[in-house]
Amino acid sequence: MDSNELKLTFFQQPLVWESEAENLENFNKIISGLHHETDVLILPEVFSTGFSMDAKKLAVPMDGEAVQWMQKWAKEKDVAICGSLMIKEEGNIYNHFLWVEPSGKIITYDKAHLFRMGEEHAQFEAGYRQVLISYKGWQIAPFVCYDLRFPVWLRRTPQFNYDLSIVVANWPQKRAAHWKALGIARAIENQAYFATVNRVGEDGLGVYHSGDSQLISPLGEVVWSLANEVSVQTLTLSKSALIEYRKSFPVFLDADTFEIK
Repeated sequence: MDSNELKLTFFQQPLVWESEAENLENFNKIISGLHHETDVLILPEVFSTGFSMDAKKLAVPMDGEAVQWMQKWAKEKDVAICGSLMIKEEGNIYNHFLWVEPSGKIITYDKAHLFRMGEEHAQFEAGYRQVLISYKGWQIAPFVCYDLRFPVWLRRTPQFNYDLSIVVANWPQKRAAHWKALGIARAIENQAYFATVNRVGEDGLGVYHSGDSQLISPLGEVVWSLANEVSVQTLTLSKSALIEYRKSFPVFLDADTFEIK
């Protein structure tokens, strides 16, 4: 594969409410049938449970089945696989974005902005650090759902300099316009690719999700988006196109400096 390129596979899928076994088995069927070339498999937020707030019952340890499942598929398919899980560590519960590489290496990011309107802040501990993932010559910034509303947290800086952001979500259809617009805005202001991956279908609380996953170019162009359909889609990113655009329109030379506290 051209080292200039990165292939992402988007999993816009329904999730079985509070059933790790059923969700993992459903993804087993899909992933086992993937035979085309790709670099990264992107699963939705809390892909093993859905966005339930019964976190004490559903949260799993880092050495649990769901994390081992990610390691198994990353090794077997020779890809990175990512998505978020409810993880319990040292007495706390986190909405944990996991990035798992074929070697078994795991990089984690804890969702920093917890969705208080759904009482997420009462069940989970918030993350406090940004994370950069280096993979195949690309710098990747992971985020989870509600984080997308906070532009300072996602702002690309000399210290937090990414080429691609991956945002996984359980974002409801009634605010789909916000989801789509915010993804485009974040791509434009950061001159970076944004891959936003959302679930589809109704959850156990009767909340409907339309998907509307998107690949957005650094210019803010929607390369791909899909609503109200189950889909597995593989798309290719170009590093040279990203670099050329930033050189031709160097807005970051006039960027504000700031510090997150």
